[in-house]
Amino acid sequence: MTWEAWVAIGALVLAGCAVVIAVVVLRRLRELRLKVAADAAAAEGDASDAEPAEPRLVAFIANPSKPDVAAARGEILRATAEIGLTTPLWLETTVEDPGVGQAREAVRRGADVVVVVGGDGTVRAVAEALTGTKVAMGIVPVGTGNLLARNLDLPLGDPAAALRIALEGSDRTIDVGWLRVLRDGSVEDDVTSPAERIAPGAQASRDHIFLVIAGVGFDAAMIADTDDNLKARVGWIAYFVSGIRHLHGRRLRVTVRLDGAPPETLRLRSLLVGNCGRLPGGLTLLPDALIDDGWLDVAAIDTRGGVAGWAQLFGEVVLQGVGVRTELPAKIGRIDHTRARTIHARFSSTEPVQVDGDIVGRACDVEARVEEGALVVRVARA
Repeated sequence: MTWEAWVAIGALVLAGCAVVIAVVVLRRLRELRLKVAADAAAAEGDASDAEPAEPRLVAFIANPSKPDVAAARGEILRATAEIGLTTPLWLETTVEDPGVGQAREAVRRGADVVVVVGGDGTVRAVAEALTGTKVAMGIVPVGTGNLLARNLDLPLGDPAAALRIALEGSDRTIDVGWLRVLRDGSVEDDVTSPAERIAPGAQASRDHIFLVIAGVGFDAAMIADTDDNLKARVGWIAYFVSGIRHLHGRRLRVTVRLDGAPPETLRLRSLLVGNCGRLPGGLTLLPDALIDDGWLDVAAIDTRGGVAGWAQLFGEVVLQGVGVRTELPAKIGRIDHTRARTIHARFSSTEPVQVDGDIVGRACDVEARVEEGALVVRVARA
């Protein structure tokens, strides 16, 4: 075995140890945060028992394909009755409408709060309809990634606690991101006007909301290739299994323009644009991202040197999640951070595109923008 192979193995072992340590620490911190949030919500609940809340209309939008939703419905209806709410609306998503139409219907019927019972796709759809309305969105997370719920420190695996926060928590205003496919690879011209770059078809020119992270390249290819059956059995770990199959993919060439500044040409594996940066497994991909600062955080991820480069990159991500950053020169695995309010990226090839873990197609020309303070969400009381 060559010394390069031994170095790669050693790097993988060190990265694995770092992951284990970071996950344990982050889980302990998260448990403490959740306990504080649960105690605060329970105390608020006791106060509401003494002084019944004024009746208000709550709408629940549920994804019936999630196995926990059917059992949760009875518990939810009992809980709303116990705190003196009027009979809530219960609306279910469909394949044709994953939640946008249901959320608009809830707003039309006067709902004060719209609670999502589902995963990231349902959360995105409901958020799209609620953006700009000032109607609060609560979340009872029952999905695989539960990305926004993680970044809002909502309880995972405890629907009762999440429901209590959705009904009695505090309102918080957050930013949302929008990604538009300007060119999907089917148009071969080389025009420069954004209006001319829009490819034919409504899907190509549609704005896609994202609340956590959008990406082009390796991350989207990994998501697109994830086995649904495996994801149902092992959850978010299925994404890592898929990622292994793409470790030896080619580097991409992309020209990036931030906020109208001169364009810069890069070689990378993934271009990520984030509103916030916490991922499953205790990983924080964008440590400086704040969900309500009016900025999008941009990460250019690149690796060279095969497995060793990916091992170094993985170690970088783990360490930055616990507040440690390395500035070693000539790194073979790196993640470069910046931020902007608008981003335009043109790739030399057509690549998969994802928003919050949902594949929205393939593109070679995209742009993203932030809409500051556009969405109200329910979080635990401080």
